[in-house]
Amino acid sequence: MAARLLNYNLRRLLKKTRMPVETRSIRDRSAVGRFPSVTLEFGEDEEEDDEEQDDDRGDDGEKETACRRWLRAVCPCCCREPDDADDITDTLDTGIDDLDEGGGEEEEEEEEVEKADGELNDLLLKVHSVDLMKSQSGQNRAEHHTDRYQSDDFIIRRGQRFQMWVTLSRAFSGEGDALHLELRTGSLPTVSKGTHVIVPLVDELEHDRWAAAVVRRDGSRLLLAVNSSPAAAVGRYELTVETNNASGQSVSVRDPANDVYLLFNPWCKDDAVFMDSEEERQEYVMNDIGRMYYGTRDQIGVRTWSYGQFDDGILDACFFILEKSGTPPSGWGDPVNVVRVISAMINSPDDRGVVEGNWSGSYPLGTSPTVWSGSVEILKEYHENHGNPVKYGQCWVFAGVFTTVLRCLGVPSRPVTNYSSAHDTDVSLTTDIYLDENLDPIDELNGDSVWNFHVWTDCWMARPDLPLGYGGWQAVDATPQETSQGTFRCGPASLAAICNGQVFLKHDAPFVFAEVNSDKIYWQRKIDGTFSQIYSEKKLVGHAISTKAVGTDERSDITHLYKHPEGSEPERIAVETASRYGSKAEAYTSPTAEDVSVVVTMDGEGPKMGGDAGLTVTLRNGSSERRRLVLHSQVAVMYYTGVHKATVRKDETEVDLMPNEVNMLDWNLEYKDYKDQLVDQAALMLTLSGRVKETQQVFATQFSFRLRTPDLILKPIGKAVVGEKMAVEISFTNPLPQVLKAVIFHVEGLGLLSARKIHHGDIGARESVTLTEQLVPSLAGPRKLLASLDSRQLTQVHGVADVTVEGKSHGAL
Repeated sequence: MAARLLNYNLRRLLKKTRMPVETRSIRDRSAVGRFPSVTLEFGEDEEEDDEEQDDDRGDDGEKETACRRWLRAVCPCCCREPDDADDITDTLDTGIDDLDEGGGEEEEEEEEVEKADGELNDLLLKVHSVDLMKSQSGQNRAEHHTDRYQSDDFIIRRGQRFQMWVTLSRAFSGEGDALHLELRTGSLPTVSKGTHVIVPLVDELEHDRWAAAVVRRDGSRLLLAVNSSPAAAVGRYELTVETNNASGQSVSVRDPANDVYLLFNPWCKDDAVFMDSEEERQEYVMNDIGRMYYGTRDQIGVRTWSYGQFDDGILDACFFILEKSGTPPSGWGDPVNVVRVISAMINSPDDRGVVEGNWSGSYPLGTSPTVWSGSVEILKEYHENHGNPVKYGQCWVFAGVFTTVLRCLGVPSRPVTNYSSAHDTDVSLTTDIYLDENLDPIDELNGDSVWNFHVWTDCWMARPDLPLGYGGWQAVDATPQETSQGTFRCGPASLAAICNGQVFLKHDAPFVFAEVNSDKIYWQRKIDGTFSQIYSEKKLVGHAISTKAVGTDERSDITHLYKHPEGSEPERIAVETASRYGSKAEAYTSPTAEDVSVVVTMDGEGPKMGGDAGLTVTLRNGSSERRRLVLHSQVAVMYYTGVHKATVRKDETEVDLMPNEVNMLDWNLEYKDYKDQLVDQAALMLTLSGRVKETQQVFATQFSFRLRTPDLILKPIGKAVVGEKMAVEISFTNPLPQVLKAVIFHVEGLGLLSARKIHHGDIGARESVTLTEQLVPSLAGPRKLLASLDSRQLTQVHGVADVTVEGKSHGAL
């Protein structure tokens, strides 16, 4: 059959080109490259030099060209070697009858060849279609816990089995046919780097590697069960199916609709992000609404944040962030590496990441950080604008977006708020305050600061790169504070390592340790310009470390995960252990006097915005002798980061303490003193310092507080049903004795309405306003409606309402 097919194809070729059976001169060209370049001359030869013609002939004048040698090698039966007895003219014996004769035989041969082609085509195994069964409500998506993603893409988790149908051109034969899958991700997929995955067909699946097995046969259809590796790189994979048998090879055409989106899998015991509590998985992976804490340790504020990790387009935005990082996809299988990459990409300074930070208090070119109520709008804007940073964010925005990206990719995560959070700028592992000869702060030297609060993110994973026992919760931070290996990022730092002062364990444990457990040390400048340690506060930094509780909206205090109880022996050992790796280890050798102490307290929830602020200063003489001192007080408006904006008042008071006396002083700040200086978060800091005349003891303390802002009151109106109109009433009372200018309300709710800005205009002093917004719910179930208010005079005003949406009602047919 093969010989007849070759004969027939040669006949058709020769007839088409009218090539004579007798060959003429075949000139040898220069052989450049792997094969000689040849030209077949079908017309009359041009006249050649006698010497050139002689070179091409043997002793008897027979011409042996490169082309003829190639033809003879391919088909020796058709092109025999030249013989001395042969005529000088080369004759190509094709074994084909005269082209102008035997027309009937040619037609017969053509029919036979077409029949042979059909038989060969029937033997070749081709892929007609691939069905990944990717329906949002289907078995694959449900078993992989990806059915809540608002997308028709095939989204699965690594280390877990999924099923797919492959329709072939004929029934699959287990003996003569072979089949395998191929997945490719990244710009240069490579088998050795795990970015080009070849999935073999096997008899039995193994849980820890890529493999496929036939589950069912249905004519020309195969139902395959496919296992993925629990260490596979996350990302978007292109899928093709390849078949092989004796008749040849066939590869399916890549269909973008069949791309595979592979995520981390906290349900898989072999995945590094495995979390064994289903209740915690539901909270830290599946919950798309959370709580953010702000304020001060004595005035803890809370707001609701919409993560929206399952919203349409968010998964694409997350993969876009990874791709834009420029890091190789081969490293995207390691969650330690992935969270480190994302930590850098959420902020903008190095690589034009998602959010641009702004702590100036002025936001004319973007959105005020306090206005944002969720991550969806930010991530979509970043993706749609091809990677232009979104303006603006501060720590809770960075943490909220970071949490959304991690949960979307399958990494358990939660935002964490640390009150009295230190920012160590010189790796001293202490918070250093420099005072002049008169005990006034030297602003230009005080680079370290204590933020009223700071929000970062915890994520859950194993740490095979560290000694045993350091897996579990890891601190990561996207707020651009200090660089790590030349890039603005932080973590992952093991909470177990931080708690025990083991700051030598990567990544960035010294910085996180200083945030939660550094001592605050006061240094006074001497006459010669040097500084000496005059006082230290050991219990000031790291309080009420908070996150949302599992399964409820209550606050969970997780301070114990970051540090031992203040003042305990294990806590002091941790501090001293960490300090040995800092730049001021000698700070722990200076003794301090403690017979006079000062404490600042606040009544109730603290002062309200628009009113006077009152605090209580308690001085205690712990000795049996009289103590006289001068108390210096200074109150300043602060950014919540602890950065000084403006001093609004200074006082100096002489105090005479009798033996063992406790003296309580009232301290008040009037609204008129601070109203023109406030910035975001309405934060103030009172600094107290003094020297005891009898003993020359120096004491000092700082107390941060905020002015509480009112809430927005949200009241749903009407029945909440999918596809049916309802409304929400938003009420607000201006607490200030001044007009709020250019007020903007911001409303959003997953499954209720997309983010919407309402330009309301001015609101008069102490005025109450009410506005109504229409909405049409799109998703059933319990939902949260969020709103915030922004104006130049007042920020950090927000509200939330619970809305239970019923499914779409169907009338009788």
